[in-house]
Amino acid sequence: MPIKKGGKKGKKGKKVKDNNEIERPLEFKSVEDNQEYAQITKLLGNCRCSVLCVDGVERLAHIRGTMTKKKQWVKVGDLVLVSLREFEQSKCDVIYLYTLKEARRLKLLGELPNDIKINENIDLLEKEDEEDIGIDIIDEDEEKEIENELLKKEQFKNEFEDNFKYI
Repeated sequence: MPIKKGGKKGKKGKKVKDNNEIERPLEFKSVEDNQEYAQITKLLGNCRCSVLCVDGVERLAHIRGTMTKKKQWVKVGDLVLVSLREFEQSKCDVIYLYTLKEARRLKLLGELPNDIKINENIDLLEKEDEEDIGIDIIDEDEEKEIENELLKKEQFKNEFEDNFKYI
């Protein structure tokens, strides 16, 4: 007999996510609501992050609860819309997360300055990997040490073979 799970027939089917994003209307900043564009610079935990606003000020941002409930994951380098607080100038609230496509559209429309890098982690760009072509450059001292090690291995092998020939 098959093993059945109790309750309401267990899982009825697997939920499949569509890779095709639904195109949503573009959200612009509102001057009346005291909103600003910003880019995530550091994730701090507990639904907080450090953002660099377009006006050049680094602020502590709080990710609102509806974004966490909808499982909208925020990462370093993402472009967000923040609502500035009137009573605390150093803090703000993240109210909207832009996708890569939406951020590019905002930049083309002239809403963002040209010096903003969209969804690029600056730390990763600074590290340039050098190609390894398989040639190791060894100093003379290292070469002598390697030769000595090889000679010791050969001597040990020869002594080992001589000792066990007679057995």
